[in-house]
Amino acid sequence: MSSQRILFVDRDGTLIEEPSDQQVDRIDKVALVPGVIAALQRIVASGFELVMVTNQDGLGTPAFPQADFDAPQRFLLDLLASQGITFREVLIDPHAEGDPAGLQTRKPAVGMAMHYLRDRNIDLAASAMVGDRDTDIGFAANLGVRGFRLDNTLDWSDIAHALCDAPRIAAVERTTKETRVRVRVDLDRSAPATVASGLGFFDHMLEQLARHGGFQMDLVCNGDLEIDEHHTVEDCALTLGQALREAIGDKRGIARFAHADASRDDAADAAGVVEIALPMDDALASVALDWSGRPFFVFDGAFAREQVGDLPTELVPHFFRSLCDAAGMNLHLRVRGDNTHHQVEACFKIVGRALRAASRRAGVELPTTKGLL
Repeated sequence: MSSQRILFVDRDGTLIEEPSDQQVDRIDKVALVPGVIAALQRIVASGFELVMVTNQDGLGTPAFPQADFDAPQRFLLDLLASQGITFREVLIDPHAEGDPAGLQTRKPAVGMAMHYLRDRNIDLAASAMVGDRDTDIGFAANLGVRGFRLDNTLDWSDIAHALCDAPRIAAVERTTKETRVRVRVDLDRSAPATVASGLGFFDHMLEQLARHGGFQMDLVCNGDLEIDEHHTVEDCALTLGQALREAIGDKRGIARFAHADASRDDAADAAGVVEIALPMDDALASVALDWSGRPFFVFDGAFAREQVGDLPTELVPHFFRSLCDAAGMNLHLRVRGDNTHHQVEACFKIVGRALRAASRRAGVELPTTKGLL
């Protein structure tokens, strides 16, 4: 029998907004947290079962009668059920904070969920907990599951992405006497990049690389621009390349090659890898990429101008060479054209397109006969 994944979910502040008096005792106080229905629908569809785990201070006392809780709770469960969201179990601890009777059951204690610890059919390593307080994260740690805390930096769509998409994410920091670079990439999320290298045109090119690569990227560099641009461009490439290498992992299931028809598995055959071409007005760039683990870079092109904006054009091929060295890629890049700005931008866009094609999930097999990439 296959193991079952469970998503444990807090209620107030997680499924529904928590009112100022911290007591949902009327139906008109029930207000869903933004994005919760769409996210839970995705999570349930991906195979998770849901268990609600909530502390309800003083439930059943004159200050919080059971009937006052039951009506909005029933309304919430019916509302979610109408959207295909049902709960395997609802666990409620009624003890107030500091009540000795609740020491074993009130979150972050796991007394209410001990049967999940004992059930061999539950895959706790693949299960998770979502809440809005430290007690929820403590409950997750005590139960041995992943913990997600909703806040200004993490919302329900982020959590659904993490649980359903098995995102390939890496964060790398590189510090030298010349630069400090921090990069985070998510290969499975297309979102606007945030880039701050100190070089405006270079930032624009990195944004193009991520946008056409179909991945989310955050990059910040503090470099010795008072000397020149070389260290900043090189170290950004090396740090980004390392992040890409870590995010792609063992490359199991990826397409590996960038080729003209990324939907066809036989496009990269014994005759070689088909180039991808991208025009930008007068400029035309073409690329062939093999994420082979063996770094190699070939550049065919020339730029009429020495600089575009604040980026020396001699650093364009150097950027891609450094990227290949750190990411373990074999990249052949060619560019022609009259306008240097168009040529440089076409290079970054086409390499982004190649990264998108090569990192595409195409199955489960390792795309090599060597047994290692």
